Amino acid sequence: MKGIIEDLHVLTDEALPVAKPIDPGPRQGRKVYIESYGCQMNFSDSEIVASILQKQGFQTTSEIESADVVFLNTCSIREKAEQTVRNRLQHINGFKKQKPDLLVGVLGCMAERLKAKFLEEEKIIDLVAGPDAYRDLPRLIDEVDGGEKAVNTFLSREETYGDIEPVRLHSNGVTAFISIMRGCDNMCTFCVVPFTRGRERSRDPYSIVAEARSLFEQGFREVTLLGQNVDSYAWSIEENNKARLQAIGGQEIVNFAKLLDLVASVSPDLRVRFSTSHPKDITDEVLFVMSRHDNVCKYIHLPVQSGNTDVLERMNRGYSREWYLAKVRRIREVLGEDCGLSSDMITGFCGETKEAHDDTVTLMDAVKFDYAYMFMYSQRPGTLAEKKFADDVTEQDKKDRLTEIIAKQTQHSLESNQRDIGKTFRVLVEGFSRRSDDFLQGRNSANKVVLFPRSNKSKGEYVHVTIDRCTGATLFGNAVD
Repeated sequence: MKGIIEDLHVLTDEALPVAKPIDPGPRQGRKVYIESYGCQMNFSDSEIVASILQKQGFQTTSEIESADVVFLNTCSIREKAEQTVRNRLQHINGFKKQKPDLLVGVLGCMAERLKAKFLEEEKIIDLVAGPDAYRDLPRLIDEVDGGEKAVNTFLSREETYGDIEPVRLHSNGVTAFISIMRGCDNMCTFCVVPFTRGRERSRDPYSIVAEARSLFEQGFREVTLLGQNVDSYAWSIEENNKARLQAIGGQEIVNFAKLLDLVASVSPDLRVRFSTSHPKDITDEVLFVMSRHDNVCKYIHLPVQSGNTDVLERMNRGYSREWYLAKVRRIREVLGEDCGLSSDMITGFCGETKEAHDDTVTLMDAVKFDYAYMFMYSQRPGTLAEKKFADDVTEQDKKDRLTEIIAKQTQHSLESNQRDIGKTFRVLVEGFSRRSDDFLQGRNSANKVVLFPRSNKSKGEYVHVTIDRCTGATLFGNAVD
């Protein structure tokens, strides 16, 4: 994914049309409140949950006080993420004491990791559902209504939710996510995702293209294709529906490069982004598609995790330091020096020495990422690292190393933005600046945030902006004709 998003996402009334229940009854009019934690995939999954429940007569609310059902869509990537959910459950317990019939459910990766054990650890929880069990939520809710606790953490080899039209939560009407695949087969030793989201499976490309086209017709002007590892996307004629495959061009195998080309061809005015790429899997074919289409944004999130080859081997990342640096050089050869590049980095992984950490710092100097998501290693139960390696780097060393790479990245982000002063970029306006309605904000192709005076421009427009100043996080400029 594009990294870990710490922001809390709350499903709001305004995001949904009035529900039209298929089966009127006890569900009709019941209000559901959803909070999502973690990565973009969780946020996308909450849109699927909202759609499933809406069709069953549930309504949504942005106020927990008025809810009949509360769902937390959880993240399990780090211990801190799980503790945040537990703290939130304690807070919600206060609402349940005032409203004993309140149904409290936990969804997502933390639910999948803990399964029924979660019900024992947190007595407030009535329902536990993993990422592949969302179609079963109406039945699970019925079980709780009947006085039972409910659990479904079955991991599917086929579920992609490809036939469900997501409800666009907190939509700005300009940008949207499209999930193209689920699960992960990479088995990085530090990562819990293969155990909480299951094996890789790719969604029907016909449904992906149709969703992109529908979004464009609704006025959206940017889509982000989501997957744990988008470069592993593969949909073949032998395993899937031939008629649908022929409908989008007749390719016998649709890989990620071909899918990217199909989505980009929906309209030249529909921007396309994607996340996340795996360094060992991104191909020249993908880079050439990016180069060929002006509307495919020139930005790649390419997590390196560590700059030391021995650490990368213990992480089971499938590439070396030298291989990663060669891939970066190839990206810039094909897409140019202005192609945005970001990364994920972990400090203090098992066996990381001071010298290994220094390799990460020098790799950062060699690449000069535009920005990065940086974390201390947090050993997760059930991962291969927990079974194979000792978590032997002290907390203080982890913190000190994290502080060093954050300072390094802060320097590189500022230098990157300073190089953009005087340049003119095509910016898709996403809305008003958070600080003032006198300014609009959007992003350029390299995924950098750009602010400029509102003038006569509006949300959803493409505007050319000449940059005249910057901070380490934002570009500022003025619109030009």
